[in-house]
Amino acid sequence: MALSKDLLDILVCPQSKQPLIYFEDEAFLFCPASRMKYRIDDGIPVMLIEEAETLDASAADALVTDAKSRGLV
Repeated sequence: MALSKDLLDILVCPQSKQPLIYFEDEAFLFCPASRMKYRIDDGIPVMLIEEAETLDASAADALVTDAKSRGLV
C-alpha cells in the first residue's frame, strides 16, 4: 500500500526535522540529514527514533544516489 502524497508532504524525520525520501518498493523512508531509515509496516510509517536504523555514511550516500537515479528526489 502506497503512502499518500498528503502524508508524505507533512512527514519529516523526528530527529533532524528534515524531509524524507520515500522508497515505496522497499517500504521505507530515509532521511539523508540524519542517515536514519524508517520502516513502513503494513502501510504505516514507524517514525520512532529508537526503531529506526542509522546507516553509515557510505550506505547513506548510496541510498541518496539511488534515489536520484530513480527520480525520487
